[in-house]
Amino acid sequence: MDSFVTNLQVVPLNHYILLSVIVFCIGVIGVLIRRNAIVVFMSIELMLNAVNLLLTAFSVHHGDASGQVFVFFVMALAAAEVAVGLAIIVMIYRNTHSTDIDILNKLKW
Repeated sequence: MDSFVTNLQVVPLNHYILLSVIVFCIGVIGVLIRRNAIVVFMSIELMLNAVNLLLTAFSVHHGDASGQVFVFFVMALAAAEVAVGLAIIVMIYRNTHSTDIDILNKLKW
């Protein structure tokens, strides 16, 4: 375990922050540009993983495990979001035969 911590501390914290910002921005762009519901959910997962990377990096940097515990709860939330989101996508696909978000206005009452 000590070798993992020393290897993690060799990489500066700024590199983790930069990588997280890049991954988060890719996720935001994916949510804003794409019209496919599956790609939007994958982009949301990218944003959650960017936050998880930051929480883990700051947790190791400060020597406190509370950030890593919080990552566990975020991952559990992401798993629940995927399960519910995919169920919604399947139901939308059954009704409209498409996963395009622009077609969702047909589902209005």
